[in-house]
Amino acid sequence: MNPTNKWALLWPILLTLLIPLVAAWFAYPNTHLPPGFGIFPPIQTSPAPGFSLLYFLVVAALAVLVTLLLLFPKLFGIQGATPAPQPAKKPLPWWFWAGAVVMLCFWWVMWARPVWLGDLVYYAFSPMWWGFIVMLDGIVYRRNNGKSLMATKPALLIFSALISVVGWGYFEYYDYFVLSNWYYPNGHMAALPHSVIVVLFLIAYTTVWPAIFEWFNVLNSFPKLVARYQNGPSIPLSGNLLIILGCLIIGALVFFPRLMFWGIWIGPLAVIIGVLLRQSLWSPFTAMTQGNWAPGVLIALASMFNGFLWEMWNFGSEHPDIGYPTNPNYWIYDIPFVNVIHIFSEMPLLGYFGYLPFGALVWVFFIWIGALFNRDTDIYLNGNPN
Repeated sequence: MNPTNKWALLWPILLTLLIPLVAAWFAYPNTHLPPGFGIFPPIQTSPAPGFSLLYFLVVAALAVLVTLLLLFPKLFGIQGATPAPQPAKKPLPWWFWAGAVVMLCFWWVMWARPVWLGDLVYYAFSPMWWGFIVMLDGIVYRRNNGKSLMATKPALLIFSALISVVGWGYFEYYDYFVLSNWYYPNGHMAALPHSVIVVLFLIAYTTVWPAIFEWFNVLNSFPKLVARYQNGPSIPLSGNLLIILGCLIIGALVFFPRLMFWGIWIGPLAVIIGVLLRQSLWSPFTAMTQGNWAPGVLIALASMFNGFLWEMWNFGSEHPDIGYPTNPNYWIYDIPFVNVIHIFSEMPLLGYFGYLPFGALVWVFFIWIGALFNRDTDIYLNGNPN
């Protein structure tokens, strides 16, 4: 790829980083930055507005619409297709069992918080998640005739872990501008040096992209599920329009962080999709313009399924309260207007629907950065069929 094309890939993403800073200069005339900016891990700055019935009903209506699309795609003109043959199955590999043991052991440590294990409880979060990722890869291996990211694309898996740190850091940056929709009450705990906490957070960030990609390949191993979301309406998308729209949303969320908190996921997503479209690079949204909704739907579902585990394991790491913090990575949400109905989770019920665009954002960010550095980012195990 020549330098001109690389610059065409880069400048819109640089805009997504600069626009919040420029907007904040005017939105916060005294400090020129939002409160708490730069404190890492992010802390709560000020309580978000309470429940709003109108806002809740609007978001709930959108959630119902999305649920109907997922459950009854034919209502939306998605006719489906003839499923591909089911791949042959292999026995579960050894790393499935190793991953399961690691996951279960550190899950127990994180929730039971045994005193006799000393400081080990502070370090349980990331080993538990990597154990789960490895275990999930073993399921993919079994269902895909011996193919999985670990077995056939280990370099891509490692690359995704590195990009996961960059990617989640990108979203933590945006969290400052929406006044900490999520924050880490244990992120500055006295029991650990701050430098150690920072390292623990960076290690934890490595798990996000790999976990979602493993889930995607699990879902993609069900041919009937893949076929269910094919042959739908073609959605015309304009790269230029998406970049403009995304930049406007990003700017608006700085001035109206409570009202526009959802823009943290939609604004950058629109810009990155626009960049990929302008450069004629494939993404799940390219497939959608051709009537194939399966890649986009499956990555969204992969993110949501993983989200249930994120929230469950996070909640259990601090409940019941034993009087002192043990999980430095523990997070709490402070979402305006809809922060109600918590089911064994810090995430409000409607908040789970935010995982759907987040999954798409994870994938298009990975495709974008792969194009920027000339790296293979095909997470399909048998080559991209789209």
